[in-house]
Amino acid sequence: MTVLLIFRLAVVQLRVTKVKEDNLRRARELVKEAAGQGAKVIVLPECFNSPYGTKFFPEYAEKIPGESTEILSEAAKENGVYLVGGSIPEDDGGRLYNTCPVFGPDGALLLKHRKIHLFDIDVPGKIRFQESETLSPGNSLSMFDTPFCKVGVGICYDMRFAELAQIYTKRGCHLLVYPGAFNMTTGPAHWELLQRGRAVDNQVYVATASPARDETASYVAWGHSMVVSPWGEVISKAGAEETVVYADIDLQYLAEEC
Repeated sequence: MTVLLIFRLAVVQLRVTKVKEDNLRRARELVKEAAGQGAKVIVLPECFNSPYGTKFFPEYAEKIPGESTEILSEAAKENGVYLVGGSIPEDDGGRLYNTCPVFGPDGALLLKHRKIHLFDIDVPGKIRFQESETLSPGNSLSMFDTPFCKVGVGICYDMRFAELAQIYTKRGCHLLVYPGAFNMTTGPAHWELLQRGRAVDNQVYVATASPARDETASYVAWGHSMVVSPWGEVISKAGAEETVVYADIDLQYLAEEC
């Protein structure tokens, strides 16, 4: 396998609505847009096909393969990219998971990462959210190879657990991706801090993809999708709106400077 030392990464910050078909259509459009800008690895946000919330997970849940993953497979193949499919609510035998499917440039499903650490939080007077009311946790590591580097996958709350990033790094990952949806309480406090910490601690690139902020939603995402270098520098960052941000991942820099 030929190793390419620089490749373009795209992070899609999608505005998610209650209409699944619109979410899928818009995601496909933005994947095409990102590929047109030279991206070889593209990351979608957590719960990109569904509003984020325990009451929505059962309603929007799908089996894999299913409608959403078929569209992701087609988008990856049409554009010749590695596509990290954010996450979708997955139904497997009546159990629900928060699952990230990853597809190769040929459209093949490379892996599906089920969120290991469920988001159960209760900050008095600010936010209470219990994923475990409807979701089951995953229990496996998820990595995939590209011609550029090995990539480790987590979802949102997984990023808070330093051990997961350490294991991925020890197993040869140079890029960690976390589709996530931090909220208006945890986002300003910890979103960037955690990414910079995981990057510096492990000397790897870290990328996160959040939904765009929708102030009318029952769960308001912080946004600010970003890419952080192994030196802890924020090299690309979105605001709150729907957008695509890009970063050229330089593996030679990682080898020489870190």
